[in-house]
Amino acid sequence: MEEEPEPTPERPSPWLRLARLFLRQREASIVVVAIALIIYFQLSKPAFLSAQNIRTLSQFVAATAIISAGEVMLLICGEIDLSVGQVYALAPFIMYFAKQEAGLPLIVGLILGLIVCALVGLFNGLITVALRVPSFITTLGTLFLINGLTLTISQGFPVLTPSEGLVDEVLGHASYSEIIWAIAIAIVMQIVLSWTRWGLHTIATGGNLLGASEVGVNVARIKIGNFMLCSVLGGFAGTLEAFRITSIDPQAGGTDIMFLAVAGAVIGGTALTGGLGTIIGAFLGTLVLSILRDGFTLLGVSAFTFDIILGAAILVAMILNVRLRLWREAGRE
Repeated sequence: MEEEPEPTPERPSPWLRLARLFLRQREASIVVVAIALIIYFQLSKPAFLSAQNIRTLSQFVAATAIISAGEVMLLICGEIDLSVGQVYALAPFIMYFAKQEAGLPLIVGLILGLIVCALVGLFNGLITVALRVPSFITTLGTLFLINGLTLTISQGFPVLTPSEGLVDEVLGHASYSEIIWAIAIAIVMQIVLSWTRWGLHTIATGGNLLGASEVGVNVARIKIGNFMLCSVLGGFAGTLEAFRITSIDPQAGGTDIMFLAVAGAVIGGTALTGGLGTIIGAFLGTLVLSILRDGFTLLGVSAFTFDIILGAAILVAMILNVRLRLWREAGRE
């Protein structure tokens, strides 16, 4: 009597395989959250997806996302920069004085501002790496130092952003130019992180400092370079914002934008312990925070409530990141 062949198990549909592949991506959970929030706010307030509000939302995202890209590089290699919100305000003032007082072309003033930011990052890196001062303490001191310097040179008063035709249009004044810069920087930085020696050495430095140094990675150079990169991106974000609002404010940025950038990175999957994170994840994390802020504004919710949601979002994101990491590790075994 012939035995009937066992039925072959059905292969999962392409859509199911695609869904499983998507859920295995590090940024999957944050994409789902972003889509859910967009649907909720659109149903609650139909003006949420209007052209005018999308432009407002892009303005919430852009500067914070640029700063977040720099913070991710530092967080991955096990450091943090608390002073980046202060170079955000300093760089536009350097540009202003180079243009208005020294008579230099606007683009030269912008470059000088970014060079000053790079020097601030170099200072932070040398103090942290050479003198082995924790970056939290180093950059906390620099935060107050740069804030005092900016207030001193500006005498505490805002000034009008210098204008030079096409330059200010490209660098933030034109519609959506700031978010285009943010997206371009996020893509370039993700390529640097994932497919260049610098990015791989950054991940190795944060994942295993001793092991990275033993295989020849110059961990001091990596850390100092990422401090400089973070400061330059912070200064560039502040410059773009100055062009957008046509005003340079010595009180702009500060700890608010710095903490939002770090929160966006953490919500996007960057580990505060180092060795793990993506620029795209940080961009999406910043997008989620911006959606929350913009949605609450439209619904008339108090701004103080946003801080409650922000704190809860960071805690939930950290818990989800840990659980998802354990799930992925279990799936590989």
